[in-house]
Amino acid sequence: MRSPTGRYPRSLAGQVFALQVAVVVLLVTAAMLALVVESRRDSSAEARDRCVAVAQTFAHSPGLLTALKAPDPSAVLQPLTEAGRKAAGVDFIVVMDTKGIRYTHPRPELIGKRAVATIAPALAGHVYTETVNGPLGREAQAIVPVHDHAQVVALVAAGMKVENVTGAVARQIPIILGAGAIALGLATSGTALVARRLRRQTHRLGPAEMNRMYEHHDAVLHAVREGVLIVSKDGRLLLANDEARRLLDLPLDAEGRRISDLSGLDPGMLELLTSGRAATDEVHLAGSRLLAVNQRPTDRHGGPQGTVATLRDSTELRTLSGRAENARERLRLLYDAGLGIGTTLDVVRTADELTEIAVPRLADFATVDLAELVLHGDEPTSADTDMRRTAVRGIRDDHPLYELGQLINFLPSTPQAQAFATGRPELVPDLAAAPGWLAQDPERTRTIVEYGIHSLITVPLQARGVILGMANFWRSEKPQPFEEDDLSLAEELVARAAVSIDNARRYTREHVMAVTLQRSLLPRALPEQSALDVAHRYLPALSGVSGDWFDVIPLSGSRVALVVGDVVGHGLHAAATMGRLRTAVHNFSTLDFPPDEILRHLDDLVGRIDQEKAETTADAGITGATCLYAIYDPVSRHCAMARAGHPPPALVRPDGSVSFPDLPAGPPLGLGGMPFETAELEVAEGTQFVLYTDGLIEDRTRDIDVGIELLRQALAGHPDRSPEESCQAVLDALLPGRPKDDVALLIARTRAMRPDHVADWDVPFDPAAVAGMRAAVAEKVDDWGLSELTFTTELLLSELITNAIRYGSAPVTVRLLRDRTLTCEVADSSSTSPHLRDAAAMDEGGRGLFLVARLAERWGTRYTSQGKVIWAEMSLPPSDGSAESTAWSDILDTEL
Repeated sequence: MRSPTGRYPRSLAGQVFALQVAVVVLLVTAAMLALVVESRRDSSAEARDRCVAVAQTFAHSPGLLTALKAPDPSAVLQPLTEAGRKAAGVDFIVVMDTKGIRYTHPRPELIGKRAVATIAPALAGHVYTETVNGPLGREAQAIVPVHDHAQVVALVAAGMKVENVTGAVARQIPIILGAGAIALGLATSGTALVARRLRRQTHRLGPAEMNRMYEHHDAVLHAVREGVLIVSKDGRLLLANDEARRLLDLPLDAEGRRISDLSGLDPGMLELLTSGRAATDEVHLAGSRLLAVNQRPTDRHGGPQGTVATLRDSTELRTLSGRAENARERLRLLYDAGLGIGTTLDVVRTADELTEIAVPRLADFATVDLAELVLHGDEPTSADTDMRRTAVRGIRDDHPLYELGQLINFLPSTPQAQAFATGRPELVPDLAAAPGWLAQDPERTRTIVEYGIHSLITVPLQARGVILGMANFWRSEKPQPFEEDDLSLAEELVARAAVSIDNARRYTREHVMAVTLQRSLLPRALPEQSALDVAHRYLPALSGVSGDWFDVIPLSGSRVALVVGDVVGHGLHAAATMGRLRTAVHNFSTLDFPPDEILRHLDDLVGRIDQEKAETTADAGITGATCLYAIYDPVSRHCAMARAGHPPPALVRPDGSVSFPDLPAGPPLGLGGMPFETAELEVAEGTQFVLYTDGLIEDRTRDIDVGIELLRQALAGHPDRSPEESCQAVLDALLPGRPKDDVALLIARTRAMRPDHVADWDVPFDPAAVAGMRAAVAEKVDDWGLSELTFTTELLLSELITNAIRYGSAPVTVRLLRDRTLTCEVADSSSTSPHLRDAAAMDEGGRGLFLVARLAERWGTRYTSQGKVIWAEMSLPPSDGSAESTAWSDILDTEL
């Protein structure tokens, strides 16, 4: 086909233009016809809806029924229908009776005649529309019934002439034609522009020429033995020939995707293809191939922006590529080993990290065997050849190697023993042909060979000239045995791991020493007492030791002191300071000081410790400590508490509710100069005291308020749970893993002393009252079934009451307590304290307290807000009567 001028053959662009113009004309014509039909349909629908609305409105007008009942309905309705017709824009409104006889019509001569309408649907109560040939011509009308009490009494018809309806459509046709012409013009212009651009891009080539060019292009592109890639300006792959797909292992849907989204490309190749820069014979990896890549931009001669790259497989560089890859993998392995080995100061974890790095990059299986002493932090000796399997890792878990934790004694002929003796690594290329290794455990070694493990490298873990153990690397998947390059890599890898293991060993030794010291300073067993049911937990920190401690100290009068404290800092100094404070608490408790006095004395002690530290070292920092001290009395069920910068205790009441008493906080110990306050609480029997250190509730990942709330939730709702169970529940809820700080937890459930085990008397302030008190006390002791202690108790009370009357002041009271011991207490309102002294032979006094000290197991004085109490305890006789009672002959023989 040729153009009309015959100068150029009809181009593809011209054919496309003609086709597009024809399509546009057809589309515009169809659109115009559719608009006309749609306009006609919309006009008819609008006219019908208007007729229905007018007829319904008139049929429901208020005065219609009244007018129909008039003597002459036409005279009333005719003016109304005419006015409504003109106002509504319809051509007629006709009111007719149920037989179709008109009452009204725009042409009065037709009134009284039958209307041209189908009235049956309307008589049935329906609205009916139709088109009829009426008096006005072709009419479209709507017929609506008029109801009177659910009965159709008349009909109303409203309508328009069809020519008026179609006239509105005819008036719209010029607009539609004009819009269609404009659309046709715009579409034709756009088509012309597109055709012009297409003509320029196809260089006026016809379909035959373009088809031939594409065939040549396709033949060259797919037949050439070089890969070809065309990449757009935005980094999308536009074309890839068969060779490029093979060399780069591209997926089938690679074309059209971004280069950066294609997986498997080497980072260097990816950077080159996405950069758009020119390149000449650059060498890049593609899987196992080395490719020489050339790249040039595509817009040098007016083409679109982008790049074209050619790829050539450089087979002569494959050997060099393999060596470079091995070197790079070796460096990467050593780099990862520097980052991944020795992340913790734990011997076992460090050994396991070595196997994680080695498998599968160096070996298929890796094991680490350490001397038993290394695991305990000690330095091994050359005579200690037994090894404990500390780490095992492999590509499969069903291997027949020695199990984790097994103690192994390597025979002298094995590579492990030889490496241990010489300190040099051993390479066994073929395990099946190594009799020295096979002799270690013939059955197991045969199973290992049958499993497929065929080559071994064993390297001693050596640090500071000491061999800590052995690292073994096994190969099974690769058929080639280990080589010298593998041996040197394993040796370098193990050398790095050995330093980390030795550091972890030394840390383990120091940590074990510190933990041992700390545990030796903590209570090994709780003392016997009847006031509290106690359970405790102590968890050392993951690393280092701290100064947390707790104590349960029996006091006079069946009372018990609960103590929890925490020394600031970590290490041996904190543990030693904790031991000094714990000893001091015991000494101060022996003096029966109240809690605030105890804390005041501890505050002075911590200040002196800090001063000693500042004088002997360059560190002048404050040692500091926190402490909570509580005294529970099972007789009165009162608890006195004071705290120095310590978290408040939790109280679990018998109903399961939990509260944290608002105790005066007080400053931490060691600040000096600040007072401490004691708070008094009355608690019900069965209440649990929960004392703890801050390591339980504080953590870097949560606020202290969150920890307090977690503790409340762990304790609440379990009133019947024992202290032991409560301890475990609290630790499970707040410390699911190993704590980062020491944790001391003490939970004690209160008991109350039975009322019949307590006896009280008020003593008249008269020496003559002593005899009566002796009789009353003797009777009570006999009632308790302790007749063996009657005489001793009488003698003790006689001396104590006499001293109180002679040297004290009124009032004087006496109390007997039957608990694990029999306690005699004499209270008066003076603050003078008796002192035991050695009376001379001619002295008249000074022997009473000597008798008390000889007869009682313990005795002492405690001060109260009303005065003082002198107490003495006597052991209860065993139930079998085999008790060793006080030897009265010894007392009588003593020189008084």
